[in-house]
Amino acid sequence: MARALLRRALSLSADGARATPRVAAASSSTAVAQPRSPFDDRLLRLLRSEISYLAERSPPYPPPTRFKSFAVEDRPGEQWVRLRAGAGGGGAAEEVKVEATMFDGAAEPPPPDAPLFHRVESLERGPRLHLSLVVEVARGDRVLGFVCSAWPDDLAVRHVLTLGTGAGNNGSRGGRDFHKLEAREREAVSNFLKEREVDGELAEFLHDYMANKEKMELLRWLKTVKSFVDK
Repeated sequence: MARALLRRALSLSADGARATPRVAAASSSTAVAQPRSPFDDRLLRLLRSEISYLAERSPPYPPPTRFKSFAVEDRPGEQWVRLRAGAGGGGAAEEVKVEATMFDGAAEPPPPDAPLFHRVESLERGPRLHLSLVVEVARGDRVLGFVCSAWPDDLAVRHVLTLGTGAGNNGSRGGRDFHKLEAREREAVSNFLKEREVDGELAEFLHDYMANKEKMELLRWLKTVKSFVDK
């Protein structure tokens, strides 16, 4: 009888010893899988909601790759875009390059003492956003540069630059304030750019393009943050 009880005790001890590693393993596994904090859960819900809204109710469209004679080079993750075109001016080969920033400013609203009509019109239209453009027209080793402001319906030249790229020019630069040029010179510059499709239509295209790019960049950023928090 005593031997039987001893065998039974030894059997129970062995079973307990075998079970201990499983309990320890389960305990260890539980310790690794830490639950998310309430703050992380709330942040994830907000991110999912915002991503769903942008993707379903106000989705960005695939960006166009051309505008008239320009090829559009999208820069995902960057705050600017580049357009390139080849043109023939006077029988010589040209390259026209346009680099545009994303929205970098807005027009000042009408002052409080402005006529009521102008103030109401400004409120209904919303902010008049601004883009900065750098235009380069290259012909051989000669380059003309233009610094411009792009408004939703207009393109305004601010500066005219001469950029030397040849070995004999040593990268020399010279510039003039567009508004200080004579009237006939300003007209010649404007016509020169219009012949190369750098005009109000390009400004309008870039405003639409950048508004869509802002949505794409925001959506990309939200998804990146969500992936980080969700890990």
